[in-house]
Amino acid sequence: MYEWQRNVQQIVDEIDVCIKNHHDEALTLKCLSGKMGYSEFYFSRKFKEISGMQFRDYLRARRLAFALKQVRDTERGILDIALEYGFSSHEAFTRAFKETYGMTPSEYRLNPVPVVLRTIIKPFDCYLLQTEEFGMEKSTEDVKVYFVTIPAHKFLHIRNYESIGYWDFWQKQSLIQGQDCETICGLLGSIKGKLDDNGGDENDSGSGQIMAFINEPTGRICSWGIPLAEGYGVRLPMDYNGEVPKQMLLMDVPEGEYIVFEHGPFDFEKENRSVEEKIEAAMKDFDYESAGYCLDTTQGRVFYFYHDCTRFWKYIRPVRKI
Repeated sequence: MYEWQRNVQQIVDEIDVCIKNHHDEALTLKCLSGKMGYSEFYFSRKFKEISGMQFRDYLRARRLAFALKQVRDTERGILDIALEYGFSSHEAFTRAFKETYGMTPSEYRLNPVPVVLRTIIKPFDCYLLQTEEFGMEKSTEDVKVYFVTIPAHKFLHIRNYESIGYWDFWQKQSLIQGQDCETICGLLGSIKGKLDDNGGDENDSGSGQIMAFINEPTGRICSWGIPLAEGYGVRLPMDYNGEVPKQMLLMDVPEGEYIVFEHGPFDFEKENRSVEEKIEAAMKDFDYESAGYCLDTTQGRVFYFYHDCTRFWKYIRPVRKI
């Protein structure tokens, strides 16, 4: 049922690898469609059907996303960046940059405000597909449980008081202008200095972006009896002073103690359900009293949720000593 979602996902993943490694000869519709064994016309049609974009438009947007980070974070010449990311001239790059982001590369370098990047598409996102074809194998790894102190930081995010889980969260946010998944992830992707970036590679879609649950009296009562609002955003240093997008909130999160329930890397398609069950069981069965702690339900404290099958599945819950 999901064969073409898988196929397109393989291609978009390869596009990013080729852009990172500057393998321009591999970034053609002929080359990429040939690897899948399909004609250019047929592959192009299926790509648009699944992604909603023409292949050439997606490729151009991803090149611009990579180039923008070079403009923002380096002092390299604009022409050098333009040529490195497949633009024929300074003028062509400047024109494309301004059409996409509303300012020239030089203007952006002087004032790097949040802009909506074209993050990598996820046609085979099993959460959003709501598929039941996964979780066929049991994870053999145990869940690690430990306490940490997390320094004070800021959390830039959007918030929903009624959603239940990732899929429902984005379904509800898509009904609010400017708060759909593509826009929010694109804006967050352009912000420098995120505390949770994956190895510093901000071009990875979702790198540094996390779900959170915020203790709020007006939030939905969760399964463990606490009123929570669901949020999605990025953790930033306390000295962050950049522009805050109008549809987002920026909150201070004070230094605090947390308990971490963590599972290591896993096969998403085969083990996701098993890992989820293990994490849920570990959180349910943990004896807080014996450890000298309890969950901290003080208003404004934040639960963080990390889900990256290449690194870990991790719940971080605020606690206090008793």
